[in-house]
Amino acid sequence: MSTSDTRLHWGRSTVETACPLDCADSCSLAVSVEEGRIVKIDASSHNPVTGGFICGKVREFARRVYSEERVKYPMVRTGARGSGAYKRVSWDEALRQVAAKIAEARAQFGGESILPLYYGGSNGLVTHGTADFELFRGIGASRLARTVCAAATGAAHAALYGKMGGVAYDDYVHASLIVLWGVNPSVTSTHLVPFIREARKRGARLVVIDPRRTPLARQADLHLAVRPGADIAVALAVHRHLFEAGHADTAFLAEHATGTDRLRERASAWPFDRASTVAGVPQDDLERFAALYAEASPAVIRCGWGLERNRNGGSAVMAVLALPAVAGKFGVRGGGFTMSNSAAWGISNAAWLETPEPQTRIVNMNHVGRALTELDAPPVKVLFVYNANPLATLPDQNRVLRGLMRDDLFTIVFEQLITDTARYADVVLPATTFLETYDIARGYGAYSLQLVKPVIDVVGEARPNVEVFGELGRRLGVEAAARYELEAEALMKVAGALPADAGEALLREEMAQPPGGRTPVQFVGVFPATPDRKVQLWPEALGHDAPAGLYGWQPDPGTDEYPLALVSPASEKSISSTLSELRVRPASLYMHADDAQARGIGEGDTVRVFNELGEVRCPVVVGDAITPGTVSLPKGLWRRHTFSETTANALVPDTLTDIGGGACFNDARVDVARIVGAALGSQPVQIWVGETKGAVS
Repeated sequence: MSTSDTRLHWGRSTVETACPLDCADSCSLAVSVEEGRIVKIDASSHNPVTGGFICGKVREFARRVYSEERVKYPMVRTGARGSGAYKRVSWDEALRQVAAKIAEARAQFGGESILPLYYGGSNGLVTHGTADFELFRGIGASRLARTVCAAATGAAHAALYGKMGGVAYDDYVHASLIVLWGVNPSVTSTHLVPFIREARKRGARLVVIDPRRTPLARQADLHLAVRPGADIAVALAVHRHLFEAGHADTAFLAEHATGTDRLRERASAWPFDRASTVAGVPQDDLERFAALYAEASPAVIRCGWGLERNRNGGSAVMAVLALPAVAGKFGVRGGGFTMSNSAAWGISNAAWLETPEPQTRIVNMNHVGRALTELDAPPVKVLFVYNANPLATLPDQNRVLRGLMRDDLFTIVFEQLITDTARYADVVLPATTFLETYDIARGYGAYSLQLVKPVIDVVGEARPNVEVFGELGRRLGVEAAARYELEAEALMKVAGALPADAGEALLREEMAQPPGGRTPVQFVGVFPATPDRKVQLWPEALGHDAPAGLYGWQPDPGTDEYPLALVSPASEKSISSTLSELRVRPASLYMHADDAQARGIGEGDTVRVFNELGEVRCPVVVGDAITPGTVSLPKGLWRRHTFSETTANALVPDTLTDIGGGACFNDARVDVARIVGAALGSQPVQIWVGETKGAVS
């Protein structure tokens, strides 16, 4: 089957597929097609958890498919970098140039001078981690540490529980207490919300821990508006209460855990009054939360990714995930925790990859700006960007931009739209969307493994990942990559390597079930995948590189000059930077009224948000839905969404989390000033405009 076989649906028809975008839910979809064109995207009943509805983001995805900004054919740059000046070329010519540049760099500087830059959160098992990995392993390219998201949470989850499967969405209705910690399901996992609402109808209490007053925080019995980076203090204070007030489940800990005494010792340093001061929440509220959690059963914690995005992120996640073990919340339906459930099937691309991973240098993707501007021996000479938009998503945005501007860097961007990053490419290759290709979508919140099917023919000359990387493998003599010729064949190869009956179920177009079942009970149907099948409450290996040790706390990086914490949470408009192109209005900074008043800032003013790394200029919205001392700009903005053509990431340091080497987006510390017309006062003010910094007086 080729990419153009039987994809046109003439007349009106409905095609069922699944959404692989970077969301925990992995919805099943029913896509209406008329004369080969998408006319409606709606929910399918194939996945019972998500069948009732889909998010507004995916409902609008056809606008991306048919966007005027869609890359419809290969292009090579003809103007200055960033100008967007390109000319159309054939696929043969584009791939000839790409292969020649890769071969030249490899011959002159070695394979490590080639850096693949990707993430793949919105790609399934076929379009990411197949022919692409074979190609870059085969040429000995630099390896990429994919740490921009889930690095700290993944490391903590793996160390404590071996990524044990968590409480299913369906089972939240059985909980008597639900804790949403660093997660906003209304935006990032909307299909959990109905189960929370049903649990509330049955009498469950709800606690939300988040610096913002999210939709569910407004409805909660208790909202702890914790300062960014201080979740570790709250979690350890609850541990201290559990141990000292006799609420620790000593029998469970003796049988199923190791390292209990070390954790208890670390928690002893966190009485409620200290945690209250560090976290910026009332002591009475902390004590109330601890009492609620100690007494409730079943009690479930939905641990999100918001609390990992700072210098204390790994330790914070460890402390949160350890709570159900210490409090004895496992063993009952609706009790325990939910983190990522992606490991439930035991799937690893090692099952289908042929080429061993080379021991080449590793580039942490949070340090791409440094890699492009500082790495030597060898320098990065070829950058191949796919499944990612780094200029919109990585820390230290201005340094990433400086790297992309290098005259001696050859950049390939394989993309669906002309993104911020694509504007700096030497060659742009047109990529298919998930509605034009085959894939396997795996949910990491909802338990689902589904077949993604093309519903329309490809737009323009777009090609799927496996075919492009397979063709480059043929041109560069990498046989393992060259064996990928057609995406349907790649689908069969991956499906055949899946465990148990999963592959056969997918090829029958059924939803596969994980080995522990779709609604496992922790410590009944699923157990830790650690070597001794116990909870490792003090995983020694993680402590070697942690700056403050295991469960350690590093103080707030704010200063008198930059006293405000800037956070960049997910929004209802995009999935990371995907679909941000549909935003038509400038993005606004959200600011607490007290902070605005202290700076003479009013609703709708244009402000400059700044620190030593750069500046963002945008309108401001003033209110009380965020804790004082914290401001927010949405995640995933494109540069055109602010007046300065910079985003929150221009203010984010490229420092790393204590565990896992993750991104510290929420460690950005800034100040905010009102822009008063053309005159900004008697003293010159340094502002950033794209690449340049100048004085305006």
